[in-house]
Amino acid sequence: MTNLKNVLPATLAHKHKHSIFGILVIALTLGISACSRTTLDDYRDTTPQLDLRIFFDGSLMAYGLLQDRSGKVTRRFEATIEASWEGEQGTLVEHFIYDDGEEQDRIWQLTHQGNGRYSGVAGDVIGTANGEISGAAFNWVYSLEVPYGDGTIVVNLDDWLFLVDEDHIINRTVLRKFGFRVGELSLVIEKV
Repeated sequence: MTNLKNVLPATLAHKHKHSIFGILVIALTLGISACSRTTLDDYRDTTPQLDLRIFFDGSLMAYGLLQDRSGKVTRRFEATIEASWEGEQGTLVEHFIYDDGEEQDRIWQLTHQGNGRYSGVAGDVIGTANGEISGAAFNWVYSLEVPYGDGTIVVNLDDWLFLVDEDHIINRTVLRKFGFRVGELSLVIEKV
């Protein structure tokens, strides 16, 4: 059996010098962009200051869309949110209506843990969602079980909320499976 470990690099280098250079440039670019990932600290001095207990209190409406990994819009939706707090415990009752007529409900149980940190659980969330506020931004990460085919799959969400003013939040969420970006969710949430 031929030892491909020694043969392939020499063959590729000889036949595809430009391809290898291109691959190295792409790898370096991806490495640099991965190092420059946005963090909560980037929003520390932004205003207005977000407090989930103040914004998510009462009746809210959300309007959004879901895009696949290529950027194509695959679904649009509207949602009503009824939010309330008792001390450090909050409840968000969400009712989604999709453009194809499907309806979905989710009830979040949130806990303010102090210093802008929150945790949350819901019926289709695997484990606990954990997040933190910095300035006008809130970021939390969690795993969500979503319908797929005849069953469900679990996707990982990197969920960002940005307070625009006292009545509006823009929410951007990246969905990943096995570390690969599989979609993006964008929505506007407004107080009613």
